Amino acid sequence: MFNQFKNIDTAFRQVKLFSLMVIIASFGLAMYATYRSSSVINQAQQRVFILANGKVLEAWSADRKDNIPVEARDHVRMFHYYFFTLDPDDKVIQSNISKALYLADGTAKRQYDNLKETGYYSGLIAGNISQEIIIDSINISISDYPYQFNCHARQRIIRPTSVVVRSLVTTGLLRNVSRSDNNPHGFLIERWKTLENKDIKTENR
Repeated sequence: MFNQFKNIDTAFRQVKLFSLMVIIASFGLAMYATYRSSSVINQAQQRVFILANGKVLEAWSADRKDNIPVEARDHVRMFHYYFFTLDPDDKVIQSNISKALYLADGTAKRQYDNLKETGYYSGLIAGNISQEIIIDSINISISDYPYQFNCHARQRIIRPTSVVVRSLVTTGLLRNVSRSDNNPHGFLIERWKTLENKDIKTENR
């Protein structure tokens, strides 16, 4: 009878140990499943699908700090494109300048006002002159805030009989502002000034 109780006690301990192992294994499996699910969800949230021209393209989300140099260069590029791309049409000039002025502070507005007062824009219209810009390089220093930039570009002033190519070097600071439809990158150009703007060559048409 003593052996019978001993066998029952041994069997009970074995069942207890087995049950404890099953509970630990189940808990571990549940924790692993939770971790994996959370990881998959986080990865899925970082994936963005864009529909463009009937094709589905995949994009990846990233922190703003990872994209500051890229976004800052594009902001500076778009500002210069709008400010210096002009055609002999008052509506085109006003449209482009308005877009540019959303991307910069009053220093850009002052340059626009100075050019307007000197008759620069009316001269473009009267002379059927177009102007375009080619960006050569944009250097952004993100070590200090606000971020300083230098833009090196060429202007092509297209007249009925000739094309004048001018070098253009500008500098300024970039400050963070809220994003909007008019300012998608969320930067504002401050203290913008022209360091160089001189003729390089003239080509006959």
